[in-house]
Amino acid sequence: MSSAHSLRGAAAIAGIGTAGCGDATGRSEIEITVEACRKAVADAGLRMSDIDGLITASMTSPMPTLRITQELGLDTTFVDATCVGGSSFLLHLLVGAMALRSGICSAVLVCYGSTQRSGVRRSTISAYREAVDPDLYELPYRPFNPPTAYALAAARHMHEFGTTRAQLAEVAVAARRWAGLNPEAFAREPITIEDVLGARLVSDPLGVRDCCLVTDGAGACVLVAAERAADLPHPPAYVLGVGAAHTHRQISSMPDLTATGARRSGERAYAMAGLGPADIDLLQLYDAFTINVILFLEDLGFCRKGEGGAFVEGGRIGPGGALPVNTNGGGLSCVHPGMYGMFLLVEAVRQIRGEAGERQVGRAETVLCHGNGSVLSSQVTAILGGRSALA
Repeated sequence: MSSAHSLRGAAAIAGIGTAGCGDATGRSEIEITVEACRKAVADAGLRMSDIDGLITASMTSPMPTLRITQELGLDTTFVDATCVGGSSFLLHLLVGAMALRSGICSAVLVCYGSTQRSGVRRSTISAYREAVDPDLYELPYRPFNPPTAYALAAARHMHEFGTTRAQLAEVAVAARRWAGLNPEAFAREPITIEDVLGARLVSDPLGVRDCCLVTDGAGACVLVAAERAADLPHPPAYVLGVGAAHTHRQISSMPDLTATGARRSGERAYAMAGLGPADIDLLQLYDAFTINVILFLEDLGFCRKGEGGAFVEGGRIGPGGALPVNTNGGGLSCVHPGMYGMFLLVEAVRQIRGEAGERQVGRAETVLCHGNGSVLSSQVTAILGGRSALA
């Protein structure tokens, strides 16, 4: 298919950086975020004085752009702090591309950092969320969220389509196999289907190994116009398409527990990119829980609804499988500092550049990244591509 969308390939990621991934004991959230930003700007072959756009989101700060601007000494003409959970940073690509296209700014820094493992505790973040949304219907019942919400979706998928816990476990095992090839991954020791099934139950039917890690980590990327990216040091990762869909705030209001907004976000991203599922070389999917990957594979068109469990069997999404998914180890085994979306983009860029080491996929010209926010609430799909994908 073809597309004439004005934003297709108009912007590209020219630089990436990470810091403090895993355990950053002794360092603050802002310290590791600043380090990731400096690395990304240097990786792009730019200076901090070249950055005139800033987009970020935070789980702990109400005005994150002000703090980042101060710490980096930026002189910005455009800032944005939209937060829709872990999908925020993929949505930021769309916002950044529009800002660049309009001429408001010329180089946009997108960043995020958190010390959820060694610093701020999840209980603190939960209290903050409750203060922001005190009238959520579910709060008086004290659900153990987010696991309880995702367990509800998993249980419904199992009931409706016959999905098994062993099929969920396939997702965790594939992620760990990819992590074993990634020296930066937090959890690299091999696991088996039996290990996943035998792990402590967290919220039925999800066990410990069905749930993402809790780590520290910061990531950043620099977005510039495509014409400018061609003159910078690394092969550009062009933003071919971005689509978003938001369906609910609390899981009890989700229209269908087995169907996410990824169907619509994916359709919108494919339409902008002029591509379809068959054109995608590999996927980076927000795997906060094992059920996520199965839901997103279905809703993004890689298999039919209800067939996601069977689709992931036999190592299909792991190293050497037919469809590489989460090649860095994902949120299940690599890194997950509260919001994981930034790291989807970092891994996609590494694959497009051919810089992923042992886990490098042979052909990585088109990478679909899919971000998930809150409790399957916000879905954002972004398709990145190398130079040949622009044709």
